[in-house]
Amino acid sequence: MAQVTGSDAERKIVAILKVLSESSEPLGSITIARELERHGIFLSERAVRYHLRITDERGYTQPLGRDGRMLTPQGHEELRFALAPDQVGFIISKLELLAFNTHFDPETRTGLIPINTSLIDKDRFKEALAVMGDVYKVGYCVSELVAVAGEGEKLGSVVVPSGKTGLATVCSVLINGVLLKSGVPIESKFGGVLEIRGSKPRRFVAIINYSGTSLDPSEQYIRAGMTSVHAAAREGNGRILANFREIPAASRAIVSEKVSMLREAGITGVYVLGNTSEPTCQINVGLNRVGMVLLGGLNPVAAAVEAGIEVESIAESGLIDYQHLTSFWKL
Repeated sequence: MAQVTGSDAERKIVAILKVLSESSEPLGSITIARELERHGIFLSERAVRYHLRITDERGYTQPLGRDGRMLTPQGHEELRFALAPDQVGFIISKLELLAFNTHFDPETRTGLIPINTSLIDKDRFKEALAVMGDVYKVGYCVSELVAVAGEGEKLGSVVVPSGKTGLATVCSVLINGVLLKSGVPIESKFGGVLEIRGSKPRRFVAIINYSGTSLDPSEQYIRAGMTSVHAAAREGNGRILANFREIPAASRAIVSEKVSMLREAGITGVYVLGNTSEPTCQINVGLNRVGMVLLGGLNPVAAAVEAGIEVESIAESGLIDYQHLTSFWKL
């Protein structure tokens, strides 16, 4: 078995995992070496292959023949936890890159959509769908459009392992991408837990700033049992996953128009669009700024976890063609 020691070698391995996480397709050693240069790491193709043998042995990567390699769920997990102090701000960088690579046109309803991937035991998949149905019914989701994959198939950059069924839900970063392509600068502030009272948004009760974390906030909230999405859906009172963005006040009319177009295309992730310089869900915004609350793409999955169903989720797991999505209600 190949051995590697030392923080320098571990940093190179994490950098390789980062490169793989940013691609929805398998990558070979030549491409990885080229992409590593963007991170300031210069490795020969041979050196990349050496490190990839190590990631294979550790279960972080899966060889796919001549196509190259993709991250396994263990690889995504390692990327989230390894060298955490060096990855502060990793999530905001990941969001920005995913938004940039989003090429979805709500008018033509074509292009690439960012997704979250959730892995569920095959034996409990139908049970999970039944619970999620209550959440989709009230609209606590970015979209009713989803994709399903069986073992060995992939969703975004995730290969579905044996015994699991993969479910892709639309990620709220889609909104960032569409607005970015429309010339609207959008600032991603934080991921949070939003309190619902009487079926209406009240206030954020927990927030994690994207710029100060190496982990996706929604994944952390779900693991910590801080949501009550199912109660919010069934009773109108509870706590759901939501994200906070800010836009320039001058762009509000354009954003409102794009939100309407997205709704027609089945994307309903914009939950609250605030007013100029006014607090939104009790969060203050800057002068000549507008607050915007986006629903968390993992809300349906959070409800399944609340019901005792084990789910492993990888947020911002890559891109999928809009045409490959189908209505949740057809599952």
